[in-house]
Amino acid sequence: MKKLILSTATLAMTASFALAAGHGETVRMGTEGAYPPYNFINDAGEVDGFERELGDELCARAELTCEWVTNEWDSIIPNLTAGNYDTIMAGMSITDERDEVIDFTQNYVPPAASAYVALSADVDLTGGVVAAQTATIQAGYVAESGATLVEFATPDETIAAIRNGEADAVFADKDFLAPIVNESGGELVWAGEDVQLGGGLGLGIRESDGELRETFNAAIQSMKDDGTLNAMITKWFGPEALTF
Repeated sequence: MKKLILSTATLAMTASFALAAGHGETVRMGTEGAYPPYNFINDAGEVDGFERELGDELCARAELTCEWVTNEWDSIIPNLTAGNYDTIMAGMSITDERDEVIDFTQNYVPPAASAYVALSADVDLTGGVVAAQTATIQAGYVAESGATLVEFATPDETIAAIRNGEADAVFADKDFLAPIVNESGGELVWAGEDVQLGGGLGLGIRESDGELRETFNAAIQSMKDDGTLNAMITKWFGPEALTF
């Protein structure tokens, strides 16, 4: 669950648009479309993944008409506050830094681990070069760890950095890294210890859209109560995934 670090100055843009849930407006669901299995673009050119399935179910339960919009990660919060879409559902962890500029629903995924992946399990994680996606708390964590941080705009580029020798390891969400490690045929391995960061995933919503936030809160809670959220998490992340 990626954790964006942005200064409040970057987020000066605000939107006067306030959506009243249940009045027939189309809710625009903002996502990155580049962070499988949370969200990605499938072969048909459509947003797909865990968050697409979950978001569609939440909209159905809330009786909202929703459409999906993609946006690059490093500007995803400014474009929410500017009114270019109405929610962020993009593997975004709930953090105090973000909560200063936007609101969050309750979490729809429990807090999960970040992890290191490398070509060798004994790589130097504190004195070496570690790749992370730019503007994430993982990048901030690496910068404070003593390692040399190299940042990339997309998660795929961080993986490529290991393979081409630009970095000794990558630090990212373990749920993102797990299928890559499993499909690498032993080329990529886990290194070091997992690190717990963030407060779980939530929908980011403008502070002015309190009614919309509570509408999604109710839908998330209904899925927690009837077990369908846990079932969906297990479907996408496997039986070992953390559930509610």
